[in-house]
Amino acid sequence: MSMNILLLGANGFIGSNLSPYILKNYDWGIYAMDLHSDKLAACLDNKRFHFTQGDITASKDWIEAHIEKCDAVLPLVAIANPAIYVKNPLAVFELDFVANLEVIRLCVKHKKRIIFPSTSEVYGMSPDSPYDEETSNLVTGPIKKERWIYSCSKQMMDRVIYAYGQHQGLPFTLFRPFNWFGPGLDNVWDKDKPSRVVSQFLSNIFYRRDIILVGGGGQKRCFLYIEDAIEALARIIENKNGCASGRIFNIGHPGNEASISELAEMMLDIMSEFKGYENSRSQVKITAVKGEEHFGEGFQDIVSRVPNIARATQYLGWKPATDLRDAVRKTIVYYYAQIPEMLASA
Repeated sequence: MSMNILLLGANGFIGSNLSPYILKNYDWGIYAMDLHSDKLAACLDNKRFHFTQGDITASKDWIEAHIEKCDAVLPLVAIANPAIYVKNPLAVFELDFVANLEVIRLCVKHKKRIIFPSTSEVYGMSPDSPYDEETSNLVTGPIKKERWIYSCSKQMMDRVIYAYGQHQGLPFTLFRPFNWFGPGLDNVWDKDKPSRVVSQFLSNIFYRRDIILVGGGGQKRCFLYIEDAIEALARIIENKNGCASGRIFNIGHPGNEASISELAEMMLDIMSEFKGYENSRSQVKITAVKGEEHFGEGFQDIVSRVPNIARATQYLGWKPATDLRDAVRKTIVYYYAQIPEMLASA
């Protein structure tokens, strides 16, 4: 079925991987907006890809016109970096909740389907394992732990979208990523900009700097390779026989659970296979630091996050296929190919 998709924040990690996948495997048209287009270079010449450079908070007329034009809307614009949750929580609230709420209301107005990126963080410190989309309680910490503003902003969006669906007929699907990673996650070459754990560790290894385990590295996460994630997301968008309508999906890989310290060891081990980095283990030390010392007093961490993916399997016919070690190697290969000349001799 042919349709038009609106991607807001298309140059981000999800959008820049989703766009080429759609253009290759479907006949859908894509209307996209972001501040930059550097990750979308392979899509820009495609006649079905229509990119506009802009800020969703300042392009309201354009956004409404394109919501009206398109069949499904994916608002992918968000701050998703724990360092920023603590340092600038109000920016997280304004973008992740306030700006996205305006998009949701326009979808209600024009009766358009919304596919919203929730997060595994909405489960907070729920004692459940695995987390269930429909039955697990969502548990967050005290107000002074400002890192929870991201979780709460996303949770409130989930609740608002669900309420619009139940009471005003808004067609929707919510999906909750569990530690998606792979090519395009972050800019590993920016040494001074904090990024998410896989790309942060990779940057440290490339620059031969110590890997810091926040909180000691005992926390466990279930890592999902981006190619598997995009396949699930494409099936949600396609929505065969209404399989995703009105549903919430955990999208993760329960079999890829590893502690952060195990991840660091694995990355160093795999990196030693690459020319110029054979001695990574002796050149890069692993050190531990308390979370409050690294991120500030507003930080609080979660011991484990494991998704129940039974609904994604049942309704989408989807299961993750890439094991953690292969996923890490593929990610390293992608970034290793970009190594500047100066790094090769560093």
